[in-house]
Amino acid sequence: MEEDTSPLLVPVGGDENDIGALNIQFNPEDFKYKRPFHIEPTNIVTVNDDMQRITDEASAMNKRIHYYSRLASPSDRALVAPDHVLPAPEEIYVYSPLGTAYKIDGCTDGYGKNSSIVTIFMIWNTMMGTSILSIPWGIKQAGFTSGIVIILLMGVLTLYCCYRVVKSRTMIPLIDTSTWEFPDVCKYYFGSFGQWSSLLFSLVSLIGAMVVYWVLMSNFLYNTGIFIYNYAHHINVTDIVPGTNGSTKVICPGDAGKEVPGNRTWTLSSTGDSGFEEFERLWSKSKTVPLYLSILVLLLNFKSPSFFAKFNVLGTVSVIYLVILVTVKAALLGFHLEFDWFKSTTYFVPEFRTLFPQLTGVLTLAFFIHNCVITLLKNNKNQESNVRDLSIAYFLVGLTYLYVGILIFAAFPSPPLSKECIEQNFLDNFPSNDIMSFLARIFLLFQMVTVYPLLGYLARVQLFGHLFGNVYPSFLHVLVLNIAMVGVGVAMAIFYPNIGGIIRYSGAACGLAFVFVYPSLIYMISLHRENRLTWLAIVVHSTIILLGVANLIAQFLM
Repeated sequence: MEEDTSPLLVPVGGDENDIGALNIQFNPEDFKYKRPFHIEPTNIVTVNDDMQRITDEASAMNKRIHYYSRLASPSDRALVAPDHVLPAPEEIYVYSPLGTAYKIDGCTDGYGKNSSIVTIFMIWNTMMGTSILSIPWGIKQAGFTSGIVIILLMGVLTLYCCYRVVKSRTMIPLIDTSTWEFPDVCKYYFGSFGQWSSLLFSLVSLIGAMVVYWVLMSNFLYNTGIFIYNYAHHINVTDIVPGTNGSTKVICPGDAGKEVPGNRTWTLSSTGDSGFEEFERLWSKSKTVPLYLSILVLLLNFKSPSFFAKFNVLGTVSVIYLVILVTVKAALLGFHLEFDWFKSTTYFVPEFRTLFPQLTGVLTLAFFIHNCVITLLKNNKNQESNVRDLSIAYFLVGLTYLYVGILIFAAFPSPPLSKECIEQNFLDNFPSNDIMSFLARIFLLFQMVTVYPLLGYLARVQLFGHLFGNVYPSFLHVLVLNIAMVGVGVAMAIFYPNIGGIIRYSGAACGLAFVFVYPSLIYMISLHRENRLTWLAIVVHSTIILLGVANLIAQFLM
């Protein structure tokens, strides 16, 4: 990804300058339609070396393939060379600008593809985003038991809609849709409206994710600075908020200044109080830190995000560390649960609450992968196992959300604190001087700083690609767009640092199109064209659409 367009042939391995004979792989999305990369024997410039040469038989086969290719334009798939005239895999060579032919071992239809296990964890890693930090809060808003049920139901519903997205291409007759993405399918069924509306909702999901990242990066950067300052100045406690007094401290930032029965409010123990006040003025969570962060991000305004793409593995590391943190904290705190379906008490919330749409809004984004699932599954070596692999990935994602949400909610110490104290980012329930939480914030901060440019790159590619037909029209265009997106992030971090609300609104908005409406409509239209549409299909998929609409409207009523 050194440029916005990918080369036809890309090196495999760590060093791009390594031009070993076998250090080449095929990069096209669909190998069957791009092969073979075959050359004439006259392109061999040396004969006295160990490099295998192209046989006369293979050269004749290559001429036959050229004949087929000239029967129609390159964009016309109707006359693609059939398999029986293609050379055998062991006879396919790749041309080098040096004038030699490189033979590709293992050159089959599955070459360069991912195994099922890799595909499953790619989908899991893509879905596991910042929403995981808000799952415990969402369970609190819905009620413990009803929250668990809603997570299971939303997982099944979004999986089915994702399945409909994957199958949407195969229901289009007489057209080769092997290179299509879901917006192409929307354009086929709904024309320019489908194309531009899918672009709009895709941008909503990307910008929503970028805003959430910005608020969280500001939060993590602020707490990291507080931790470092306290450590350097030997300040014992930094959070003057209600909290527990045990070795595993839990705080209630939402009730700052309110004394909790049986607890004391923490105080600072340092002789440099005036210095701390000056530090607070320069290192403010809502006034200065977002501006400092904007300088850092604008410095990362590169044409290509290839450098940051190398850090994608940090997402997996961060999630694994969060699971470890949650497990350790739950083991130290123990479980604190009291079940009552409709009655609220001082320390516990009822099992069912009318605020449950807040959890469904969060989960719409938490289970959202519908705009890129075709791309991820396209590289699966076992195409016949796509549905199975997708289902397993969704199961693992749901299991991860349930594990984190249940343990944090159940282990939250009530009494002395109320379950209402569970924050939209559950890491905020641990003081800034907590070592494990500090490390989690460091992991997530570094991950988000590297992922944020990738999200900006995707937003730029989609927006400029549709508007100008060029993903990089000029440096000025890109700079203006980046400043605008950074400005939105700074404004939200200062005036609306509510990640639960941002996740809910963006999830419900983009989910309305990609999760609920378009997959269901496309399925019903395709059945109608085949005269297979039944009343049961109409009722089921119309209900799914209504659920999506109700989910979006409910976010503005909570």
